[in-house]
Amino acid sequence: MSFFLLPFVILGLIILFAAFFTVKQQTAAIIERFGKFHSIRQSGLHLKIPLIDRISGRLSLKIQQLDVLIETKTLDDVFVRLKVSVQFKVIREKVYDAFYKLDYAHDQITSYVFDVVRAEVPKMKLDDVFVKKDDIAIAVKSELNQAMMDYGYDIIKTLVTDIDPDAQVKEAMNRINASEREKIAAQFEGDAARILIVEKAKAEAESKRLQGQGIADQRREIARGLEESVEVLNKVGINSQEASALIVVTQHYDTLQSIGQETNSNLILLPNSPQAGSNMLNDMVASFTASNQIGEAMKNGPKKILPKK
Repeated sequence: MSFFLLPFVILGLIILFAAFFTVKQQTAAIIERFGKFHSIRQSGLHLKIPLIDRISGRLSLKIQQLDVLIETKTLDDVFVRLKVSVQFKVIREKVYDAFYKLDYAHDQITSYVFDVVRAEVPKMKLDDVFVKKDDIAIAVKSELNQAMMDYGYDIIKTLVTDIDPDAQVKEAMNRINASEREKIAAQFEGDAARILIVEKAKAEAESKRLQGQGIADQRREIARGLEESVEVLNKVGINSQEASALIVVTQHYDTLQSIGQETNSNLILLPNSPQAGSNMLNDMVASFTASNQIGEAMKNGPKKILPKK
């Protein structure tokens, strides 16, 4: 008799164990009774009536991500491929709508993303697509939120994660960018060269000014020294003309001595007779006298010659 009841005991234990089930964290289980919705069970240990209740499905309440690849055309007739990442989750309070109202959520979201992107991108040029990719993402999120909220899905975030134009277009963009950078580099090099030339000219001008000032100071000191030498010679009874001749002769022989001491000097022929200093002095006096006469004539102007009566 016990052997006859053993199969029924085993079957009863199996049915008893089948009555218990667990639901994982961040998951919702949908229970149907005789094919009709009965309840939604959250995470934990639960009991159902064997052979009457069944788990129709489970929905994850975690945030999910769907990557959508779209190829579309821009305003300047460039085909570009975009990758839009949609982050969404099932609303805990709307598990029923998410399970029974929408069969293929991924396909529905993909369709809306295609519709929005192909409506927004053709309004923009290629450069604007890169700059305004956040605007595209916001437009996709707004459209999806309005559409998917009724189906129990909440759109957390939409991101345009990749923009990939045609290879030839990317190469052309790189050439344009390289040309612009070369142009800017050439401008900077030209400005640097111009500044260098200007600063060099300023330095040369300052050098010439200081050189001229030095020569003027040198001549002024020479003149002052000559004046003091003439005064000293006058005090010992030598008149101005004799003093001047003596100074010229002395400077003449000092010049010869300096030239002789310089080993790298070129060949220079100079008079070295005692009369050379006197001749040089006479020539200088005659030159100064002629210069003064010319200056007076130019100052008085040309004289008008009257015809004889």
